[in-house]
Amino acid sequence: MNIVLSTLNAKYIHTSLSIRYLKAYAQPEYEPELAEYTIKDPSINIVSDLFKRNPDAIGFSCYIWNIEETIKVINMLKKIKPELVIVLGGPEVTYDVLDWMERIPQADYIVIGEGEQTFKQLLQAIDQDLPIETVKGIAYREDGKVRIQPQANKLDLKELPSPFRFEEDLSSLSKRVTYVETSRGCPFSCQFCLSSIEVGVRYFDREKVKEDIRFLMDHGAKTIKFVDRTFNISRSYAMEMFQFLIDEHRPGTVFQFEITADIMRPEVIQFLNDNAPKGLFRFEIGVQSTNDETNDLVMRRQNFSKLTRTVMMVKEGQKIEQHLDLIAGLPEEDYQSFKKTFNDVFAMRPEELQLGFLKMLRGTGLRLRAAQHDYVYMDHSPYEILKNNVLTFDDISRIKQVEDVLEKYWNDHRMDETVEYLVQHIFPSPFDFFQEFGTFWDDQGWSRIGHQLEDLFKRLRDFIEAAAPGHLEAATAFMTYDYLKNQRYKPRKALWDDAMLAKEDRDLFYKQLMDQPALLGSAYQQNPLSEKDLYKHTIVEHLPFDLAEYKQNGTVVMNPTWILVHYDPSENRTHIYTTNESPDHTRAV
Repeated sequence: MNIVLSTLNAKYIHTSLSIRYLKAYAQPEYEPELAEYTIKDPSINIVSDLFKRNPDAIGFSCYIWNIEETIKVINMLKKIKPELVIVLGGPEVTYDVLDWMERIPQADYIVIGEGEQTFKQLLQAIDQDLPIETVKGIAYREDGKVRIQPQANKLDLKELPSPFRFEEDLSSLSKRVTYVETSRGCPFSCQFCLSSIEVGVRYFDREKVKEDIRFLMDHGAKTIKFVDRTFNISRSYAMEMFQFLIDEHRPGTVFQFEITADIMRPEVIQFLNDNAPKGLFRFEIGVQSTNDETNDLVMRRQNFSKLTRTVMMVKEGQKIEQHLDLIAGLPEEDYQSFKKTFNDVFAMRPEELQLGFLKMLRGTGLRLRAAQHDYVYMDHSPYEILKNNVLTFDDISRIKQVEDVLEKYWNDHRMDETVEYLVQHIFPSPFDFFQEFGTFWDDQGWSRIGHQLEDLFKRLRDFIEAAAPGHLEAATAFMTYDYLKNQRYKPRKALWDDAMLAKEDRDLFYKQLMDQPALLGSAYQQNPLSEKDLYKHTIVEHLPFDLAEYKQNGTVVMNPTWILVHYDPSENRTHIYTTNESPDHTRAV
């Protein structure tokens, strides 16, 4: 049989771990070919490529992000080649199986749940003309009726072959995310999550996992993401793996984990702060809500004070980046409660804060009991909430405005100093800033057009001019500072057309600096720039407030600061030097 295993990833950099496990388990009796695409690829292009491979059977791995596009591909394939055997599997089709078989008549089989053994047995039954009913964990049609065979016992994960040793994968390891799992299942019962359905946690052989990671690093893998639902559920296991990765990592490799922050012991964090190289690890932490009633309703045990302790301790260590998740739309969390959740979490200033919206996933307890909270949600994937008994559609639309500007103005870290100033000194809370700005952004129609980097600064300035004109001068200065310090090369033009520093002031500043390099402090005095480098690689700007005072105490004092920004080509770094006096009477801060 000529077998193809395929899926549509969300992005090119993603890889499918599932189809690689299926291929590894099918060997040596069968040699499936891997064919990955993205949901952005035109369906006809995918169909054409698959058709050229001349398959007898194609297995598709299905998720909420790709099911609709996958159905389009399946429909075309069956029209072109009716005899082609189509097998579907994955979390999206594992639940409501009868519904899927009726909705997708082009699908010949659905593999339910864990698929490695089932898929291989199905191939054997088709290839050897064996009775299909002997295969456990599948749905199929017989005499026009859908038959569903119950699943077999769970696999012994320690016996699964490695999915990482395929020759065709090696050349792209450095360019894509590699997913690794060391366990399956989750000890928690969060009712919005598919992982709550599987009882217990099973582990892979840890020595085999280590060998796989060594192999991946040896062949150039740069980003390795562990897909375990709770990597640190076993402290001893997590410590062993952390130590292994610290000891054997290669320069430039990054490891990402989903951790449960409130169960992480301080001594584990201290160990990482003391021993992990900066940037080696990245943590993803699902906070979701800080509303205790909401967490109880979704059976989510969470100690927010311990979670905060973990996040802040990791943050203070400055070794590990943290990505925190929120979910809008959970039971009994209305707009005001979600605002509090947002502010509770933003107070920790995570490197990345993802604001997502509840998805009523098939098979989850929350979907099964949707009527209890009057949930209305999309009929098709991703089944996102439209409203419920405490959150109107208008509320959700407003929170989506927050999500839009949060992504642009916080998660990309283009203007951290500016945002910090705005949320601390102008707006009642961080949520109020993002909400008011998001609404303004939407009202201006900016969500429907593209933008360059400079546009983001100018649009924020337009918002401040409308919402808080008395703070416009200071806010503009903070944006200028953020813009200049985050550039890698000297900008070709000023950010603001109306804020060009007069040439004579700049020349006077440079002249005095040539005569008295100590004016910018000892660091500059030790490595003063030549007149040529000053003009070629620096920018001089004037801020209306005392930058050193703000940096030290967080207070805005309207005492002018001159800044010299040096874009160092030799080190590919940006250096900033400051002074509080005008060019004709300069002294160092």
